[in-house]
Amino acid sequence: MDASGKKIVLVAACALVDSDGRILLAQRPEGKSLAGLWEFPGGKVEAGETPEETLIRELDEELGIRTKVACLAPLTFASHTYDDFHLLMPLYVCRRYEGVATGREGQAIKWVRPKALRDYPMPPADEPLIPFLMDLL
Repeated sequence: MDASGKKIVLVAACALVDSDGRILLAQRPEGKSLAGLWEFPGGKVEAGETPEETLIRELDEELGIRTKVACLAPLTFASHTYDDFHLLMPLYVCRRYEGVATGREGQAIKWVRPKALRDYPMPPADEPLIPFLMDLL
């Protein structure tokens, strides 16, 4: 719990970077909170998992991408209070992976140049991560 009594939720996110320097965004599907917004892939860290293990699992489940802990470089994190919880979200960069990204859960995906990231509406927690990616790539 944070000082306001809200539950803290740990979610790991990944900036998957292709050989052209583009970053993969996934669109939140209908029926989920913040549906229609674009986000960095990832997911909730389950009990007993590290954020890196979460990303390895989520990238495979959501996108058909396989990677290893050594290929996930921590970059920064987001800390954002939503109405009913507080989100803590480490962001990793991954440039080495196997497979071709496909939306395995029906979500739209798009490879985006860093300078174009702001053209895609994102959840409030994702937006502050953009400048770090623009500086990196």
